[in-house]
Amino acid sequence: MSASSRSHHPKAKPGYGKRSVPDQRPPCEGGFALLPERERHIAGYVDALPEGAAMDIKSLARSQPLYGQMAVGSALRALGVAGHLRHVRCLSGEGGQVRWVTRTFWSRVARDNEWWDAFLAAEERRSAPQETAAPPPPWGHAVPAASEAPASVPAQPPIAAVPQQRTAEPEPEPEPEATVDRPSPAFLVLARLGRTDSRLALSAADCAALEQVAAEWFARGVDADYLTRVLTAGLPASVDSPFGFVRRRLHDKIPPRLPAAAPAVPGTPVRRLIVECTECGVPGRPEAFRDGLCRPCRQLGRV
Repeated sequence: MSASSRSHHPKAKPGYGKRSVPDQRPPCEGGFALLPERERHIAGYVDALPEGAAMDIKSLARSQPLYGQMAVGSALRALGVAGHLRHVRCLSGEGGQVRWVTRTFWSRVARDNEWWDAFLAAEERRSAPQETAAPPPPWGHAVPAASEAPASVPAQPPIAAVPQQRTAEPEPEPEPEATVDRPSPAFLVLARLGRTDSRLALSAADCAALEQVAAEWFARGVDADYLTRVLTAGLPASVDSPFGFVRRRLHDKIPPRLPAAAPAVPGTPVRRLIVECTECGVPGRPEAFRDGLCRPCRQLGRV
């Protein structure tokens, strides 16, 4: 694996990308010797990448010359089953400035499901915000007792009226500029899917029909890049109906609402970490996954 190819590998956006798990053993020659050739090559490449490197299939396929997107996607799924990685969605930020980000936790050593479950549970606890006492609102301040109040408050002199004062004539408001209807972010994501992957080319009517559903993703804190990755991840060799395929994914993989938008339930902790299936990308609780796969994908035996 050449150092030059790794040096050109892109960084992920802040909060996204590769995250190495703790207690890693030092890298050694032949550390992935038991893996098949393709997985061994991708594992070695990923292992040498720095923290925060982009882990999406397109970036990995573009930065190393041996394998394309489909092969890279299959290799990542196999590495998840082998215990080297987990894809997760994490809440990043505090208060009303939170958003979902996608991270890939990487382990040089193959870990079993129990280890990953314990690690992800600890990672969620670690990322939970610390409770701090909020300052009292200005209307909640105590009123000082009579003995503590100032002895006297000097009266303000009356403001003398200015004789024959004229009120300035209000300036005429400018004419409103003509506005051009601009496509919404949701519409633009749908319209650009065909350029990202020709198998998901949608017509203008298709985009308009799906726009409202896609807009709900933005209302739940995701951005255009995130939505595009979810819709284009793990595509089959051919898509007979791009409209039906995208509609199904928009409904099936929509993330949960952000805590700021959901009513707080006393005694119910807010989940700040959700695992993604390494095959289909569907989110869920860590304990619902085995070998990084959701139940339907395990039953189908896709790897």
